[in-house]
Amino acid sequence: MHRTGALVRACRPRQWVKNLLVFAAPATAGTLGDPRTLLLCAAAFGLFCLAASGTYLLNDVRDADRDREHPRKRSRPVASGDLPVPLALSVGVVLVIAAPLASLALGNTRFTLVLVGYVLLTLAYTLRLKEVVVCDLVAVASCHMLRAIAGGFVVGVPLTSWFVIVVALAALLVVVGKREAELRVTAPVHLTGSTDAQAGEETTAHPTRTALLGYTPGYLSQMRIMASGAMIVTYCLWALEQGGGPQSAFHAVSIVPFIMFVLRYNLLVDRGAGEEPEEIALRDRPLQLVLASLALLVGLGIHL
Repeated sequence: MHRTGALVRACRPRQWVKNLLVFAAPATAGTLGDPRTLLLCAAAFGLFCLAASGTYLLNDVRDADRDREHPRKRSRPVASGDLPVPLALSVGVVLVIAAPLASLALGNTRFTLVLVGYVLLTLAYTLRLKEVVVCDLVAVASCHMLRAIAGGFVVGVPLTSWFVIVVALAALLVVVGKREAELRVTAPVHLTGSTDAQAGEETTAHPTRTALLGYTPGYLSQMRIMASGAMIVTYCLWALEQGGGPQSAFHAVSIVPFIMFVLRYNLLVDRGAGEEPEEIALRDRPLQLVLASLALLVGLGIHL
């Protein structure tokens, strides 16, 4: 029972909230009311949960030594020794293979290809991309994008340019905020031999994530501001270009909670709370209320 509990924790069920992105495209298209669409999205959600958990296990096996040096990650089942490495490795391999194979039962080639692409990208991130500055940001943001794209493919919903751009910018915002929060909770480290160190400057770095050595809080903050501004502008253009009638008013009013969401999330990141984005979504009540208001207004705009 102890190992079973450790295995479940290592699969990180709290992070499955990210896979809810598969419902985004059908929801904005107004097709979630169809039982078949809802069933297909639920199946896609489950398959992405399996694939993600497999990659989490493989990632924890690879990073076990580093995680033991981290004040929070040292409690992860593999790093703490609660979950044996051979068991984590074997289950991880089974899950990343089983998810794409199981997706074949849906008979949707495009969805299967996206799921395979997601698995390959997450494996590449685990093995190499997480150590490369900027590439690590793009890789994680792309994983979020693939979830949203898969949701459209699995039910055959066309993906509009507005949808793709807003999701891409939102994914970048979340990933950059996560990196920035990781830097904020890290003690300063002097990098001897670097240009900054020679100039007498202090660089913040995370001892367990090499890519963080290449970032500064100022750079990540600028990226976060850029992504936030571009996302707000894009959403406003979409909302204001919707067709006439009562529904257009709901789309226009939805701009208010959307901007409040962006502002609230940036405030939380600035406070250092963005290291675990899924925890913010599950625990921050003001953010939940804003998102609920946004979903309600967009839903009314779509269905009325």
